Amino acid sequence: MLPEICHIGSFTIYSYGLMLVLAFFVCAYLASRQARKEGVDPESIFNLCFFVFIFGIIGARVFYVLNNFSFYLHNPLEIIMLQHGGMAWFGGLIFGSGAAAIFIKKNKLGLLKTLDLLVPFVALAQAIGRIGCLLNGCCYGRPSEFGIYFKVFDQVLIPTQLYSSLLLLLIFSVLRFIQNRKHALGQVFCAYLFLYSLKRFFIEYLRNDSPRLFYGLTLFQVLSLAAFFVSLLLFIRVMSSKKR
Repeated sequence: MLPEICHIGSFTIYSYGLMLVLAFFVCAYLASRQARKEGVDPESIFNLCFFVFIFGIIGARVFYVLNNFSFYLHNPLEIIMLQHGGMAWFGGLIFGSGAAAIFIKKNKLGLLKTLDLLVPFVALAQAIGRIGCLLNGCCYGRPSEFGIYFKVFDQVLIPTQLYSSLLLLLIFSVLRFIQNRKHALGQVFCAYLFLYSLKRFFIEYLRNDSPRLFYGLTLFQVLSLAAFFVSLLLFIRVMSSKKR
């Protein structure tokens, strides 16, 4: 693994932070370019990406800290050490979606149209971010002789970060396929929730960094099930609106 890319004097470039920044700029650039194609102000979309990025990171970090409260209670300074990794997608989804809703309303953008425009590139950004997790050694999998050696744990572990990244690239491709064809407003966003919740539910069986809380399920699997059923309800509503 490679938690630190290089040192420039006393300044350290961390792989996790670098991948987050790269993910943001790739997402913002591609979403802005797509906005121009769809007749939406690209500057507004770039600003939206920045707004969501900041609040998404805050939410993801808060949720991760709460889920590992005992560790951070004894190591409070680690809360602000983002370079050490530790993000929870569901926290990012809640905070990021809330920030997006406020921005979209304030700037009078169409909610479903904007979400449909943005989410494929969010999936791509997540795929890039998972490479940062792999380099950092966080979000690790279970011990396995068929895995990758993680120096930080001195163990061979399942590279769940890499699997997640590849699956997110697949989700990105599916969402772009839907996006580039005629679709109902909200359909791309529903597909994102549906596919991501499925991906996260099953990848959790391979991960080894979350406690089993409910009938052998992790908290994130329970939340994935909730997101899965929400996506189905939203999809039914979206398709009903399309028929009307």
